Amino acid sequence: MTRPYFFTWQAQSGAETVALEGGEGAWMQVAGRRVLDLGALVYQANAGHGHRRIVDAVKAQADRLCLTMPSADYPAKGALAEALLAKAPPGFSKVFFCLGGSEANENALKIARMHTGRYKTLSRYRSYHGATMGAVSLTGDWRRGEVAPGIPGVVHVLDLDDGVEGTQIPRVLELEGDVGAVFLEPVVGANGVLIPPPGYFEQVRRACDRHGALLVLDEVLTGFGRTGRFFALEHFGITPDLITVGKALTAGYGVLGAVLVHERVARTFDERVLACGLTNYAHPLGVAAALEALRVYEEERLVERAAELAPTLTELCEELVAELPAAQSYRSIGLLAAIDLDLGEAALGRLRELLWAHDVFAHVKGSRQLRRGGGALVVSPPLCITASELREGFRRLKAALRDAATSVP
Repeated sequence: MTRPYFFTWQAQSGAETVALEGGEGAWMQVAGRRVLDLGALVYQANAGHGHRRIVDAVKAQADRLCLTMPSADYPAKGALAEALLAKAPPGFSKVFFCLGGSEANENALKIARMHTGRYKTLSRYRSYHGATMGAVSLTGDWRRGEVAPGIPGVVHVLDLDDGVEGTQIPRVLELEGDVGAVFLEPVVGANGVLIPPPGYFEQVRRACDRHGALLVLDEVLTGFGRTGRFFALEHFGITPDLITVGKALTAGYGVLGAVLVHERVARTFDERVLACGLTNYAHPLGVAAALEALRVYEEERLVERAAELAPTLTELCEELVAELPAAQSYRSIGLLAAIDLDLGEAALGRLRELLWAHDVFAHVKGSRQLRRGGGALVVSPPLCITASELREGFRRLKAALRDAATSVP
């Protein structure tokens, strides 16, 4: 059936579609069937499906104030900024609101250029930073090539790639000489759950300070409890200059992103014009969803739950790798894991189909995303999932993976 709209990141002929009807908790309703969501949709549904408190908060905000403009000042806007800054490391003083993670990185890039007067930027080949032109230029995976050439000045490094130890960033900063910003995911998410080794971020932070580059941490996927901490940067004990967020900022119930800005950068714009803006800056419905989502994360102890369930997820990954030859290795942190697969592209395509057949959803990654063969299965369930639901999800994953490995020559 031909639809009058596009489906993203795929050819439209034969596009993979999902008849999503709703859901509750860690379960979604798809074409009349209950499907266990081990992907949090597109990594944003941290509070789960059908959360009445967040839905009701958005409805109530629509009754109070549903239209705004960038210069508007209303209570929820200030309350959300203060709540986000309270979760950031010491010294963060301002928030720039936008429409999602891509725009957060886009505006962080602009802020960095205005602050430093430099246009060069470093990021990793194994990375994803968003779909807008600046954000996709920072991105290292296949999506950048589809719209090349991107913006000038972006230099990619091989950090966290296969066979690469430590960090290349200090040396590249030295060789380039005039880099304005380094954009990094604290833990590489969609491109394989790559976890930096001990000492990695300390070296990067020192190198940025030495060469006058800002350190921007992209928490769009990893923020709001995904790794068992509110922000993934907390695992590494460093303070960046900018933090970008989106996705689970609203738990998926609203359209909103943000850039958290350290005072040492924010004060640049006390007298200088901040040349950034959007018509729907801090739209009340997105702000209301985010405020209530933050309350839900705290009151339902979802960040703590992610930390408590981390050993269970690790155990389940170990069992899957031990039992199935197609599963080669794994990496996990909090409620985020990647299982490396020894499957060809045809078998990976079959795995996507079989997951739905077994009423479970997770992210299947092919060689284009990972920049290597074999594929991977990325697991990132809603943080409200229970241990028994997580175990049931892996039982279904095993069945689908076993069938995929034997059904395609």
